[in-house]
Amino acid sequence: MKFRVERDVLGEAVAWVARALPSRPVVPVLAGLLLEAGDDGLVLSCFDYEVSARVRVAAEVAEPGTALVPGRLLAEITRSLPSQPAEFSSDADSVSLSCGGAEFTLVALPAEEFPALPEPPAAAGSADGGVLAAAIAQVVPAASRDDTLPMLTAVCLDFAGTALTMAATDRYRLAVRELPWQPASDGLRAAALVPARTLAEAARTMAAGTPVTIAFDRGEEAPDGGPRPADGMISFDDGTRRLTVRLIAGEFIRYQSRFPTEFGCRAEVPAAAFTEAVRRVSLVAERTTPVRLTFGGGAVIIEAQAEGRARAIERVRADFDGSEPAIAFNPHYLLDGLTAAVAPVVHARAGQPADGEEPAAPGGRVRIEFTSPAKPALITWAGPAEEDDAAPAPKKAAARKAPAKKAAAKGAAVKQAAAAPAAEPAKVSPRPPSAAEAGPPGSFRYLVVPLRAPARA
Repeated sequence: MKFRVERDVLGEAVAWVARALPSRPVVPVLAGLLLEAGDDGLVLSCFDYEVSARVRVAAEVAEPGTALVPGRLLAEITRSLPSQPAEFSSDADSVSLSCGGAEFTLVALPAEEFPALPEPPAAAGSADGGVLAAAIAQVVPAASRDDTLPMLTAVCLDFAGTALTMAATDRYRLAVRELPWQPASDGLRAAALVPARTLAEAARTMAAGTPVTIAFDRGEEAPDGGPRPADGMISFDDGTRRLTVRLIAGEFIRYQSRFPTEFGCRAEVPAAAFTEAVRRVSLVAERTTPVRLTFGGGAVIIEAQAEGRARAIERVRADFDGSEPAIAFNPHYLLDGLTAAVAPVVHARAGQPADGEEPAAPGGRVRIEFTSPAKPALITWAGPAEEDDAAPAPKKAAARKAPAKKAAAKGAAVKQAAAAPAAEPAKVSPRPPSAAEAGPPGSFRYLVVPLRAPARA
Protein backbone atom coordinates (compact mmCIF):
# COMPACT_ATOMS: atom_id res chain seq x y z
CA MET A 1 0.00 0.00 0.00
CA LYS A 2 1.30 3.44 -0.91
CA PHE A 3 -0.57 6.73 -1.13
CA ARG A 4 -0.28 10.50 -0.66
CA VAL A 5 -2.92 12.70 0.99
CA GLU A 6 -3.23 16.34 2.04
CA ARG A 7 -2.43 16.87 5.71
CA ASP A 8 -5.61 18.84 6.59
CA VAL A 9 -7.86 16.35 4.79
CA LEU A 10 -6.17 13.47 6.58
CA GLY A 11 -6.28 15.16 9.98
CA GLU A 12 -9.99 15.96 9.80
CA ALA A 13 -10.91 12.46 8.62
CA VAL A 14 -8.77 10.66 11.20
CA ALA A 15 -10.08 12.86 14.04
CA TRP A 16 -13.70 12.14 13.08
CA VAL A 17 -13.23 8.37 12.87
CA ALA A 18 -11.12 8.26 16.04
CA ARG A 19 -13.95 9.76 18.09
CA ALA A 20 -15.93 6.58 17.42
CA LEU A 21 -13.14 4.32 18.72
CA PRO A 22 -13.92 2.47 21.96
CA SER A 23 -12.15 3.78 25.06
CA ARG A 24 -11.84 0.24 26.46
CA PRO A 25 -11.90 -2.25 23.58
CA VAL A 26 -12.82 -5.83 24.37
CA VAL A 27 -9.98 -7.03 22.12
CA PRO A 28 -6.98 -4.93 21.02
CA VAL A 29 -7.82 -5.15 17.32
CA LEU A 30 -11.02 -3.11 17.88
CA ALA A 31 -8.84 -0.10 18.79
CA GLY A 32 -7.51 -0.10 15.25
CA LEU A 33 -8.28 2.31 12.43
CA LEU A 34 -8.53 0.65 9.02
CA LEU A 35 -6.88 2.32 6.01
CA GLU A 36 -8.06 1.16 2.58
CA ALA A 37 -6.40 2.75 -0.45
CA GLY A 38 -7.96 2.15 -3.84
CA ASP A 39 -8.72 3.66 -7.21
CA ASP A 40 -11.47 5.86 -5.74
CA GLY A 41 -9.31 7.33 -2.96
CA LEU A 42 -8.72 6.53 0.70
CA VAL A 43 -11.31 5.06 3.06
CA LEU A 44 -10.79 5.27 6.85
CA SER A 45 -13.04 3.26 9.17
CA CYS A 46 -13.48 1.71 12.61
CA PHE A 47 -15.96 -0.71 14.20
CA ASP A 48 -16.41 -2.17 17.71
CA TYR A 49 -19.69 -4.07 17.12
CA GLU A 50 -21.66 -1.12 18.56
CA VAL A 51 -20.53 1.92 16.55
CA SER A 52 -18.89 2.14 13.15
CA ALA A 53 -17.53 5.19 11.36
CA ARG A 54 -16.48 5.36 7.72
CA VAL A 55 -15.18 8.30 5.66
CA ARG A 56 -13.85 8.56 2.12
CA VAL A 57 -11.29 11.24 1.16
CA ALA A 58 -9.34 12.11 -1.98
CA ALA A 59 -5.82 10.67 -2.17
CA GLU A 60 -3.15 9.92 -4.77
CA VAL A 61 -2.90 6.14 -4.60
CA ALA A 62 0.26 4.62 -6.09
CA GLU A 63 -0.27 1.09 -4.74
CA PRO A 64 -3.70 -0.05 -3.51
CA GLY A 65 -3.81 -1.93 -0.24
CA THR A 66 -5.16 -2.23 3.29
CA ALA A 67 -3.58 -1.66 6.71
CA LEU A 68 -4.84 -1.58 10.29
CA VAL A 69 -3.06 0.83 12.65
CA PRO A 70 -3.60 1.97 16.27
CA GLY A 71 -6.35 4.58 15.86
CA ARG A 72 -5.74 6.95 18.76
CA LEU A 73 -1.99 7.02 18.13
CA LEU A 74 -2.58 7.91 14.48
CA ALA A 75 -4.97 10.68 15.58
CA GLU A 76 -2.34 12.18 17.90
CA ILE A 77 0.28 12.01 15.16
CA THR A 78 -1.87 13.66 12.49
CA ARG A 79 -2.72 16.54 14.84
CA SER A 80 0.98 17.40 15.15
CA LEU A 81 2.06 17.00 11.50
CA PRO A 82 3.45 20.02 9.61
CA SER A 83 1.32 21.62 6.90
CA GLN A 84 2.59 19.43 4.07
CA PRO A 85 1.21 16.38 2.25
CA ALA A 86 1.49 13.10 4.13
CA GLU A 87 2.83 9.94 2.46
CA PHE A 88 2.00 6.41 3.65
CA SER A 89 3.59 3.11 2.74
CA SER A 90 3.25 -0.32 4.30
CA ASP A 91 4.82 -3.75 4.43
CA ALA A 92 3.75 -6.92 6.19
CA ASP A 93 4.36 -5.72 9.76
CA SER A 94 4.47 -1.90 9.77
CA VAL A 95 3.10 1.30 8.28
CA SER A 96 5.41 4.24 7.54
CA LEU A 97 4.23 7.84 7.55
CA SER A 98 6.32 10.79 6.38
CA CYS A 99 5.29 14.44 6.30
CA GLY A 100 7.90 17.08 5.60
CA GLY A 101 10.83 16.25 7.86
CA ALA A 102 8.76 14.09 10.22
CA GLU A 103 8.80 10.30 9.88
CA PHE A 104 6.84 7.72 11.88
CA THR A 105 6.66 3.94 11.81
CA LEU A 106 3.56 2.27 13.26
CA VAL A 107 3.23 -1.42 14.08
CA ALA A 108 0.45 -2.87 11.92
CA LEU A 109 -2.38 -4.74 13.65
CA PRO A 110 -3.72 -7.99 12.10
CA ALA A 111 -6.23 -6.69 9.56
CA GLU A 112 -7.63 -10.18 8.95
CA GLU A 113 -8.98 -10.20 12.53
CA PHE A 114 -10.79 -6.89 12.15
CA PRO A 115 -14.59 -7.31 11.85
CA ALA A 116 -16.33 -6.37 8.62
CA LEU A 117 -18.26 -3.11 8.82
CA PRO A 118 -22.05 -3.54 8.96
CA GLU A 119 -23.97 -2.87 5.79
CA PRO A 120 -26.43 0.02 6.23
CA PRO A 121 -30.13 -0.93 6.35
CA ALA A 122 -32.57 0.26 3.73
CA ALA A 123 -32.86 4.05 3.61
CA ALA A 124 -35.87 5.40 5.51
CA GLY A 125 -35.51 8.97 4.26
CA SER A 126 -33.36 12.09 4.40
CA ALA A 127 -33.19 15.55 5.96
CA ASP A 128 -31.11 18.67 5.45
CA GLY A 129 -27.84 18.32 7.35
CA GLY A 130 -27.97 21.80 8.84
CA VAL A 131 -31.53 21.43 10.13
CA LEU A 132 -30.76 17.96 11.48
CA ALA A 133 -27.57 19.10 13.25
CA ALA A 134 -29.33 22.07 14.86
CA ALA A 135 -32.18 19.86 16.09
CA ILE A 136 -29.75 17.35 17.57
CA ALA A 137 -27.88 20.13 19.36
CA GLN A 138 -31.15 21.34 20.88
CA VAL A 139 -32.31 18.03 22.37
CA VAL A 140 -29.09 16.18 23.27
CA PRO A 141 -28.35 18.25 26.44
CA ALA A 142 -31.60 16.97 27.99
CA ALA A 143 -30.58 13.30 27.69
CA SER A 144 -29.48 11.53 30.87
CA ARG A 145 -25.88 10.57 31.50
CA ASP A 146 -26.80 7.76 33.90
CA ASP A 147 -25.89 4.53 32.10
CA THR A 148 -27.96 2.49 34.56
CA LEU A 149 -31.05 3.72 32.68
CA PRO A 150 -30.11 3.19 29.01
CA MET A 151 -33.46 4.39 27.66
CA LEU A 152 -32.93 7.85 29.18
CA THR A 153 -29.44 8.15 27.64
CA ALA A 154 -31.02 8.02 24.19
CA VAL A 155 -32.65 10.51 21.88
CA CYS A 156 -35.95 9.22 20.53
CA LEU A 157 -36.35 9.74 16.78
CA ASP A 158 -40.08 9.59 16.10
CA PHE A 159 -40.89 9.33 12.38
CA ALA A 160 -44.42 10.16 11.22
CA GLY A 161 -44.87 10.78 7.51
CA THR A 162 -43.00 13.94 6.51
CA ALA A 163 -42.30 14.97 10.12
CA LEU A 164 -39.44 13.87 12.34
CA THR A 165 -39.65 14.57 16.08
CA MET A 166 -36.65 14.27 18.39
CA ALA A 167 -37.15 13.93 22.15
CA ALA A 168 -34.81 13.47 25.11
CA THR A 169 -35.28 13.52 28.88
CA ASP A 170 -33.39 12.90 32.12
CA ARG A 171 -36.62 12.95 34.21
CA TYR A 172 -36.05 16.58 35.28
CA ARG A 173 -36.44 18.14 31.84
CA LEU A 174 -37.82 17.16 28.47
CA ALA A 175 -36.64 18.62 25.16
CA VAL A 176 -38.66 18.06 22.00
CA ARG A 177 -37.91 19.33 18.50
CA GLU A 178 -39.95 18.82 15.34
CA LEU A 179 -38.46 19.18 11.87
CA PRO A 180 -39.41 18.31 8.29
CA TRP A 181 -37.87 15.38 6.47
CA GLN A 182 -38.38 13.40 3.25
CA PRO A 183 -39.40 9.76 3.87
CA ALA A 184 -38.43 7.11 1.34
CA SER A 185 -41.97 5.68 1.43
CA ASP A 186 -45.40 7.07 2.25
CA GLY A 187 -46.99 6.36 5.60
CA LEU A 188 -43.76 5.80 7.50
CA ARG A 189 -44.41 5.46 11.25
CA ALA A 190 -41.49 4.33 13.39
CA ALA A 191 -39.40 5.25 16.42
CA ALA A 192 -35.70 4.69 17.13
CA LEU A 193 -33.71 5.18 20.35
CA VAL A 194 -30.26 6.46 19.38
CA PRO A 195 -27.49 6.89 22.00
CA ALA A 196 -27.26 10.65 22.60
CA ARG A 197 -23.46 10.81 22.65
CA THR A 198 -23.13 9.04 19.31
CA LEU A 199 -25.87 11.18 17.78
CA ALA A 200 -24.02 14.31 18.89
CA GLU A 201 -20.87 13.05 17.16
CA ALA A 202 -22.84 12.41 13.99
CA ALA A 203 -24.09 16.00 14.03
CA ARG A 204 -20.60 17.48 14.17
CA THR A 205 -20.01 16.95 10.45
CA MET A 206 -23.49 17.65 9.09
CA ALA A 207 -23.63 20.73 6.88
CA ALA A 208 -26.46 22.95 5.70
CA GLY A 209 -27.59 22.16 2.18
CA THR A 210 -26.20 18.60 2.28
CA PRO A 211 -28.87 15.90 2.64
CA VAL A 212 -28.25 13.25 5.30
CA THR A 213 -29.76 9.83 4.64
CA ILE A 214 -31.11 7.97 7.69
CA ALA A 215 -31.44 4.19 7.42
CA PHE A 216 -32.75 1.64 9.93
CA ASP A 217 -34.70 -1.59 10.14
CA ARG A 218 -38.29 -1.16 11.27
CA GLY A 219 -39.66 -3.58 13.83
CA GLU A 220 -43.12 -5.04 14.15
CA GLU A 221 -46.23 -2.87 14.30
CA ALA A 222 -46.98 -1.68 17.86
CA PRO A 223 -50.10 -3.31 19.39
CA ASP A 224 -51.74 0.07 20.03
CA GLY A 225 -51.07 1.34 16.52
CA GLY A 226 -48.19 3.56 17.67
CA PRO A 227 -44.80 3.87 15.97
CA ARG A 228 -42.88 0.73 15.20
CA PRO A 229 -39.85 0.42 17.50
CA ALA A 230 -36.80 0.18 15.24
CA ASP A 231 -34.23 -2.46 16.08
CA GLY A 232 -30.70 -3.38 15.07
CA MET A 233 -28.60 -0.57 13.61
CA ILE A 234 -29.24 2.96 12.37
CA SER A 235 -26.95 4.88 10.04
CA PHE A 236 -26.44 8.52 9.08
CA ASP A 237 -24.80 9.08 5.68
CA ASP A 238 -24.04 12.38 3.95
CA GLY A 239 -22.40 10.82 0.89
CA THR A 240 -18.81 10.86 2.15
CA ARG A 241 -19.21 9.98 5.83
CA ARG A 242 -21.31 7.25 7.37
CA LEU A 243 -21.87 6.64 11.08
CA THR A 244 -23.67 3.49 12.15
CA VAL A 245 -24.75 2.75 15.74
CA ARG A 246 -26.68 0.00 17.46
CA LEU A 247 -30.05 1.19 18.70
CA ILE A 248 -31.08 1.01 22.34
CA ALA A 249 -33.83 -1.52 22.97
CA GLY A 250 -37.00 -0.42 24.71
CA GLU A 251 -39.89 2.00 24.35
CA PHE A 252 -39.52 5.72 25.00
CA ILE A 253 -41.90 7.57 27.30
CA ARG A 254 -45.11 9.00 25.84
CA TYR A 255 -43.58 12.43 25.75
CA GLN A 256 -46.44 14.24 24.03
CA SER A 257 -48.73 13.71 27.03
CA ARG A 258 -46.20 15.32 29.41
CA PHE A 259 -46.85 18.84 28.10
CA PRO A 260 -49.67 20.70 29.88
CA THR A 261 -52.46 22.03 27.70
CA GLU A 262 -52.64 25.37 29.53
CA PHE A 263 -50.64 27.52 31.92
CA GLY A 264 -51.55 30.17 34.45
CA CYS A 265 -48.58 32.48 33.82
CA ARG A 266 -46.71 33.66 30.76
CA ALA A 267 -43.57 35.78 30.53
CA GLU A 268 -41.72 37.00 27.47
CA VAL A 269 -38.13 38.24 27.76
CA PRO A 270 -35.47 39.42 25.29
CA ALA A 271 -33.46 36.28 24.51
CA ALA A 272 -29.93 37.70 24.42
CA ALA A 273 -30.21 39.99 27.45
CA PHE A 274 -32.01 37.41 29.58
CA THR A 275 -29.66 34.54 28.69
CA GLU A 276 -26.57 36.60 29.45
CA ALA A 277 -28.06 37.82 32.72
CA VAL A 278 -28.85 34.25 33.82
CA ARG A 279 -25.33 33.19 32.87
CA ARG A 280 -23.77 35.99 34.94
CA VAL A 281 -26.00 35.44 37.96
CA SER A 282 -25.32 31.69 37.82
CA LEU A 283 -21.63 32.31 38.50
CA VAL A 284 -22.35 32.52 42.23
CA ALA A 285 -24.76 29.58 42.29
CA GLU A 286 -23.65 26.23 43.64
CA ARG A 287 -24.59 22.87 42.14
CA THR A 288 -27.88 22.66 44.00
CA THR A 289 -28.49 26.41 44.34
CA PRO A 290 -31.43 27.68 42.26
CA VAL A 291 -31.66 30.81 40.17
CA ARG A 292 -34.81 32.66 41.22
CA LEU A 293 -36.93 34.67 38.76
CA THR A 294 -39.32 37.29 40.13
CA PHE A 295 -41.59 39.07 37.64
CA GLY A 296 -43.22 42.44 38.16
CA GLY A 297 -43.17 46.08 37.16
CA GLY A 298 -42.26 45.34 33.53
CA ALA A 299 -39.10 43.47 34.48
CA VAL A 300 -37.77 40.20 35.84
CA ILE A 301 -35.37 40.11 38.76
CA ILE A 302 -32.84 37.30 38.40
CA GLU A 303 -30.96 36.34 41.55
CA ALA A 304 -28.86 33.57 43.04
CA GLN A 305 -27.07 33.17 46.33
CA ALA A 306 -24.47 30.74 47.64
CA GLU A 307 -24.72 30.24 51.39
CA GLY A 308 -22.06 32.33 53.08
CA ARG A 309 -20.19 33.05 49.84
CA ALA A 310 -21.75 35.44 47.34
CA ARG A 311 -24.96 36.83 45.93
CA ALA A 312 -25.85 38.13 42.49
CA ILE A 313 -28.89 40.00 41.21
CA GLU A 314 -29.76 41.47 37.81
CA ARG A 315 -32.82 43.08 36.27
CA VAL A 316 -34.05 42.58 32.67
CA ARG A 317 -37.15 43.85 30.88
CA ALA A 318 -40.03 41.36 30.75
CA ASP A 319 -43.72 41.19 29.84
CA PHE A 320 -45.61 39.11 32.39
CA ASP A 321 -49.19 37.96 32.72
CA GLY A 322 -50.26 35.74 35.62
CA SER A 323 -50.77 35.41 39.34
CA GLU A 324 -47.56 33.56 40.37
CA PRO A 325 -44.73 36.07 39.95
CA ALA A 326 -41.83 33.93 41.23
CA ILE A 327 -40.25 30.65 40.14
CA ALA A 328 -36.77 29.10 40.52
CA PHE A 329 -34.71 26.72 38.38
CA ASN A 330 -31.49 24.77 38.35
CA PRO A 331 -29.21 27.29 36.58
CA HIS A 332 -27.69 24.73 34.20
CA TYR A 333 -31.07 23.35 33.18
CA LEU A 334 -32.39 26.87 32.62
CA LEU A 335 -29.39 27.89 30.50
CA ASP A 336 -29.63 24.72 28.42
CA GLY A 337 -33.26 25.48 27.66
CA LEU A 338 -32.65 29.12 26.81
CA THR A 339 -29.67 28.33 24.59
CA ALA A 340 -31.60 25.65 22.73
CA ALA A 341 -34.72 27.79 22.30
CA VAL A 342 -32.82 30.58 20.55
CA ALA A 343 -30.38 28.39 18.62
CA PRO A 344 -30.48 29.00 14.85
CA VAL A 345 -31.97 26.10 12.93
CA VAL A 346 -29.55 26.09 10.04
CA HIS A 347 -25.84 26.59 10.63
CA ALA A 348 -22.95 25.42 8.53
CA ARG A 349 -20.17 23.34 9.97
CA ALA A 350 -17.87 26.36 10.14
CA GLY A 351 -20.51 28.28 12.09
CA GLN A 352 -20.82 25.76 14.90
CA PRO A 353 -19.26 26.75 18.23
CA ALA A 354 -16.00 25.09 19.15
CA ASP A 355 -15.81 22.63 22.02
CA GLY A 356 -16.33 24.43 25.31
CA GLU A 357 -17.41 27.64 23.59
CA GLU A 358 -20.78 29.13 24.53
CA PRO A 359 -23.03 29.82 21.53
CA ALA A 360 -24.14 33.41 21.22
CA ALA A 361 -27.82 34.14 21.79
CA PRO A 362 -29.40 35.89 18.77
CA GLY A 363 -31.90 38.70 18.90
CA GLY A 364 -35.48 37.69 19.63
CA ARG A 365 -37.72 36.81 22.53
CA VAL A 366 -38.16 33.72 24.66
CA ARG A 367 -41.45 32.68 26.28
CA ILE A 368 -41.58 31.06 29.73
CA GLU A 369 -44.92 29.57 30.77
CA PHE A 370 -45.78 28.01 34.12
CA THR A 371 -48.66 27.53 36.53
CA SER A 372 -46.99 27.41 39.93
CA PRO A 373 -43.46 27.31 41.41
CA ALA A 374 -43.84 23.53 41.88
CA LYS A 375 -45.08 22.46 38.44
CA PRO A 376 -43.02 22.08 35.24
CA ALA A 377 -42.44 25.20 33.17
CA LEU A 378 -42.28 25.43 29.38
CA ILE A 379 -39.60 27.39 27.48
CA THR A 380 -40.18 28.16 23.80
CA TRP A 381 -39.18 30.64 21.11
CA ALA A 382 -41.55 33.64 21.16
CA GLY A 383 -40.54 35.52 18.02
CA PRO A 384 -38.52 38.56 16.92
CA ALA A 385 -37.38 41.23 19.35
CA GLU A 386 -39.55 44.22 20.17
CA GLU A 387 -38.37 47.80 19.88
CA ASP A 388 -38.00 48.40 23.62
CA ASP A 389 -35.98 45.21 24.27
CA ALA A 390 -32.72 47.06 23.77
CA ALA A 391 -33.62 49.71 26.33
CA PRO A 392 -32.19 49.09 29.79
CA ALA A 393 -34.47 48.30 32.70
CA PRO A 394 -35.19 51.26 34.98
CA LYS A 395 -32.32 51.98 37.33
CA LYS A 396 -32.86 52.63 40.99
CA ALA A 397 -30.05 55.00 41.86
CA ALA A 398 -31.39 55.65 45.33
CA ALA A 399 -31.03 51.98 46.16
CA ARG A 400 -27.25 52.30 46.23
CA LYS A 401 -27.53 54.78 49.08
CA ALA A 402 -30.44 53.19 50.89
CA PRO A 403 -30.52 49.36 50.88
CA ALA A 404 -33.76 49.40 52.85
CA LYS A 405 -35.48 51.42 50.13
CA LYS A 406 -34.15 48.98 47.50
CA ALA A 407 -35.70 46.02 49.31
CA ALA A 408 -38.97 47.88 49.75
CA ALA A 409 -39.11 48.83 46.07
CA LYS A 410 -38.47 45.25 45.00
CA GLY A 411 -41.11 43.94 47.39
CA ALA A 412 -43.61 46.48 46.07
CA ALA A 413 -43.00 45.31 42.51
CA VAL A 414 -43.69 41.70 43.49
CA LYS A 415 -46.86 42.65 45.39
CA GLN A 416 -48.07 44.73 42.46
CA ALA A 417 -47.78 41.75 40.10
CA ALA A 418 -49.38 39.30 42.54
CA ALA A 419 -52.31 41.55 43.41
CA ALA A 420 -53.44 42.31 39.84
CA PRO A 421 -56.67 40.31 39.29
CA ALA A 422 -58.48 39.93 42.58
CA ALA A 423 -61.08 37.71 40.93
CA GLU A 424 -60.47 34.20 39.68
CA PRO A 425 -57.23 34.24 37.65
CA ALA A 426 -57.71 33.49 33.98
CA LYS A 427 -55.84 30.58 32.46
CA VAL A 428 -53.34 31.48 29.76
CA SER A 429 -53.36 28.86 27.00
CA PRO A 430 -50.09 28.28 25.16
CA ARG A 431 -50.89 29.59 21.70
CA PRO A 432 -48.65 28.65 18.78
CA PRO A 433 -46.56 31.50 17.32
CA SER A 434 -48.06 33.38 14.42
CA ALA A 435 -46.32 33.60 11.06
CA ALA A 436 -44.70 36.88 12.11
CA GLU A 437 -43.50 35.35 15.38
CA ALA A 438 -42.46 31.97 14.08
CA GLY A 439 -38.77 32.80 13.72
CA PRO A 440 -36.80 29.73 12.66
CA PRO A 441 -38.91 26.96 11.07
CA GLY A 442 -39.64 23.91 13.18
CA SER A 443 -40.89 23.65 16.73
CA PHE A 444 -38.83 23.36 19.91
CA ARG A 445 -40.30 22.82 23.38
CA TYR A 446 -38.37 22.51 26.62
CA LEU A 447 -40.20 21.37 29.75
CA VAL A 448 -38.23 21.77 32.99
CA VAL A 449 -39.04 20.98 36.62
CA PRO A 450 -38.54 24.02 38.91
CA LEU A 451 -36.53 24.03 42.13
CA ARG A 452 -37.83 25.19 45.46
CA ALA A 453 -36.05 28.46 46.16
CA PRO A 454 -35.18 29.15 49.81
CA ALA A 455 -37.06 31.98 51.44
CA ARG A 456 -35.16 35.27 51.28
CA ALA A 457 -34.10 36.84 54.52
